Amino acid sequence: MVFAFLLFGSVRPARAQEVPQSFATTVDSLIDVAPKTYQELDAVLRPVRKDTFLMSFFASKALERNYLDGRAYALNQMGRSYRDVSEFSRSLALHQQALTAAVACKNLEFEVYSLNMISVIFRRTEVIKSALDYSQKALALAESVKEPSIGLKRSMNVSSNSIGNIYQLLEQYDLAIGQFQESVALDKELDNNLGLAINYQNIGECFEAQGKLKEAEESFKASLVYNEKIDSDRGRVICNYSLAHVYVHQGLTERALALLERMLPTAEALGDKAIISSVYINMGWSLMHLDRCGEANRYLMKGKDLAERFDLKSNVSEAYKFLSDLWERQKNFEKAFEYHKLAQRYDREISKERNMRYVNDMIVRYEAEKKTNQIEVLAMENENVKLKLRKNETLILISGIALALLAGIFYILYRQYQLKNEKKVLTLEQSMLRSQMNPHFLFNSLNSIKLYIINNEQKNAVHYLNKFSKLVRKILEASSVKEIPLAEELETVSLYMNIEDIRFSNEIDFQIKVEEGIDTQQVKIPSLILQPFLENALWHGLSSKEGSKEILLHVRRDGEAFIIIEIRDNGVGREAAAKIKEGRVLKRKSVGIDITKERLANFSKDFEHSFEIAFVDLYDAEDRAAGTKVVLRIPTI
Repeated sequence: MVFAFLLFGSVRPARAQEVPQSFATTVDSLIDVAPKTYQELDAVLRPVRKDTFLMSFFASKALERNYLDGRAYALNQMGRSYRDVSEFSRSLALHQQALTAAVACKNLEFEVYSLNMISVIFRRTEVIKSALDYSQKALALAESVKEPSIGLKRSMNVSSNSIGNIYQLLEQYDLAIGQFQESVALDKELDNNLGLAINYQNIGECFEAQGKLKEAEESFKASLVYNEKIDSDRGRVICNYSLAHVYVHQGLTERALALLERMLPTAEALGDKAIISSVYINMGWSLMHLDRCGEANRYLMKGKDLAERFDLKSNVSEAYKFLSDLWERQKNFEKAFEYHKLAQRYDREISKERNMRYVNDMIVRYEAEKKTNQIEVLAMENENVKLKLRKNETLILISGIALALLAGIFYILYRQYQLKNEKKVLTLEQSMLRSQMNPHFLFNSLNSIKLYIINNEQKNAVHYLNKFSKLVRKILEASSVKEIPLAEELETVSLYMNIEDIRFSNEIDFQIKVEEGIDTQQVKIPSLILQPFLENALWHGLSSKEGSKEILLHVRRDGEAFIIIEIRDNGVGREAAAKIKEGRVLKRKSVGIDITKERLANFSKDFEHSFEIAFVDLYDAEDRAAGTKVVLRIPTI
């Protein structure tokens, strides 16, 4: 769509109280045409989109004339302007209003855009879980469109970049770099220079955090090239103070200081308190390396005070670390230690807030999703029953009196038989899921994560949480299908054993051996059948054993018709395990094996042969119990 509008005059500052007549006329014309896409609106309003006064006028006029697409655009631009000067609360409120307007007018492109902007605010304020939720929701909405517009593709890229930034906050740098590189590829396809500038900057920060200074310098310079193309003062400042940081690490301190001094007036003109604070702190750090201690102290204190005023905790922590180094250089160890303690305090606060928010939100989300899934399953079952009943009633009504009655009776009997079988299968699957995700396992795993957080073992907490969340997701996914490839089952039990091994203080030696020539992607087995046997081996065979604890899972063929899965442990044996169990006050009731047998029997109905399960007691040369072997013989044809 092509628009012919009047050109506006010069843009007035946000404090002006008069709207230029040329702009008012343009707004009226724009609302009359009512374009629906970001690209069409931005082509007209781009020169004034950072003027919050004019955008506020446009938002009000759009609301008066019920042009909610335009209102969503204007509110988002105002939110971006306030975000760029670190007024995050005001910015968040505007983006939320924009989201409401986009939903009301059913404009998917502006809805996705608004969700991305809200995610950015939460990420900047380190509310990690909320940031991740909004980015994922935006990405899922955009990907639901079969042929997305250019605007939606750009929004998808923003979502991908945001997820990369969240990985970066969690110090998962390799994951973050991979996410940013995916965004770079899409930016090149869209010829999006702004996106390329942002993503190369992010990649450089990850490389610098990993100590890869050469790669970091190259990425920052690549970002600077794209910022020059789009003539972005903000981008230039960020790239240059990042380069200065690298130069100091490389011993090129004079070069770094010259770069920062040249960028300082531009940074102050931008008004973004986070950027200004970072430039002050980096200047102080550079001056310290040049032994200009008085000037260094002045700039570090300016950066620290500004960061404290706007609650920029990461900047405050960095300033205190540099102040500690500064006073240590001047042999004032008492003051250096005081600043060191302050830096550590801020680091602990940042780490605690970030991880507690993430883990608590993860737990709450898991519980909410579990309840939602249960409600959806019950509602679906209820609807299915209603449909089946209506179908039966229709068949009875249109049938003849005698023949129809007889046919109806046979049909009802047949359907009852089917429903009984379906109910049996459903009950088995529900019981299987409960056995896989028993409360003891969930409670102990979450307690282990909490212990890592309390001990401030951030990497262990994130590592354990990643494994735990991946296992829960795989169990939930597998529970919805009748059969899965053997490869997926082996991956799931490997995750389960990794988590249990952590709880056993890494004493378990778990190995998987697959006979050569078996394609685990082609072999199909019922989902989640191996975990109950491994759990039995752990808790009945190995938990009471002293010394080495070993479990071997061996997959081999038995002719063309069967696959053999052996689970061998070197535990105390079944007889000793039974005696130990009898002596316990609290006895764990294990129903997983019985459920698995029923599921295998149901699975085997579709094959020519049946399954077999054998439990073999193992003994050593002196006829002493040396463990247990479970042999599963599963049909494949």
